Amino acid sequence: MEGENLTRWRLALGGDDKADGTGATLSEEQERLDMALAALYDGDMSRYKRFKGKGKGAGAGNGKGGRQGGSASSAPYVATWLGEIRELFPQSMVKVLQQDAIDRLHLRELLLEPEMLENVVPDVHLVATIMSLGQLIPEKNKELVRQVIATVVEQLLQKLRMSTEQAVTGALNKSARKRNPRANEINWDATIRKNLRHYQSDLHTIIPEELVGYGRKGRKLKDIILCIDQSGSMGTSVVYSAVFGAVLASIPAVSTRMVVFDTSVVDLSDKLHDPVDVLLGVQLGGGTDINQALTYCQGLVHRPDDTIMVVITDLYEGGDRKQMYKRFADLVASGVQVVVLLALSDDGAPFYDQEAAQFLANLGICAFACTPDKFPDLMGAVINKQDLSLWVAQNINDNVQL
Repeated sequence: MEGENLTRWRLALGGDDKADGTGATLSEEQERLDMALAALYDGDMSRYKRFKGKGKGAGAGNGKGGRQGGSASSAPYVATWLGEIRELFPQSMVKVLQQDAIDRLHLRELLLEPEMLENVVPDVHLVATIMSLGQLIPEKNKELVRQVIATVVEQLLQKLRMSTEQAVTGALNKSARKRNPRANEINWDATIRKNLRHYQSDLHTIIPEELVGYGRKGRKLKDIILCIDQSGSMGTSVVYSAVFGAVLASIPAVSTRMVVFDTSVVDLSDKLHDPVDVLLGVQLGGGTDINQALTYCQGLVHRPDDTIMVVITDLYEGGDRKQMYKRFADLVASGVQVVVLLALSDDGAPFYDQEAAQFLANLGICAFACTPDKFPDLMGAVINKQDLSLWVAQNINDNVQL
């Protein structure tokens, strides 16, 4: 049997090279195809997640000959899988696979039936899945879908708002203090506390040796730009980003912009007052053009020294890779603080482009995965211009850091 036909049989049968009997060896790209098919037709999306965690080239076998049906619990991983099949298969095939997923994995019952939407326990993964399948949801269910998303958003806001506001405002107050302030900029409470040791008992007063000021009152102290990859694998990161974006936008001392991208760029900054609207404006899946997104965000920079750009992406560039590198280098050279988060989620070690991450490390840009509970403290560290390499070493437990 010719090599190409043998490979086709291998992909159709599934299993590893011992179980399927073909002896065919798959290339790196073919292994990705095989695992995407296995996740659907062997009915276990959690196996697909484990594959993603190992990176390209991981074994795809299930130890069984032939594709088999199944309906193992899959909702948390479908968003990632949908983004993957859109990269691997032509559009006509994607429609077939997507419809098969809805039928085989009971996604129709989960997402398209009002009774299920009314009784399902909403979580971040469910919202990511809903965003991936948004166009398939009947119009009559759209309001119910909005309620599901709103429930999750409210839960996250209750959990994350206070810590984020405290970390960011505290860091801003610290960074805004300056020496020798003008009379109307003096922070008298902080100045008195700073100079208590200089109390003059004979004069019954404090003679301050150091004045502490509020800083630049009446203007935004920092410009924050969130640049979010909305490819399928970034689903939960997008959900958390929308929530954090809304909290940051509510802090008067910062100016916050949020941009999402795949092969196109969408500025959702005007929707940040309502993170539900942000998430309804996101369409997970498709390709990735990081260079184009960075180009757009670079145009939003007006005060480089006071700008923080947080780019959330797995760094797999579908556009011009060299130009992407140049854009990152230009941003750093201009004075913008650039942070790259390979993921903003609790999903464990992400799948990312290690070569690109290493290039960024050489530029002095930290690239690492961050859990939502650490993000407030991260923003505080960035605002205070701390050594991020040290911060990562002290706060990030996994090995996804460069």
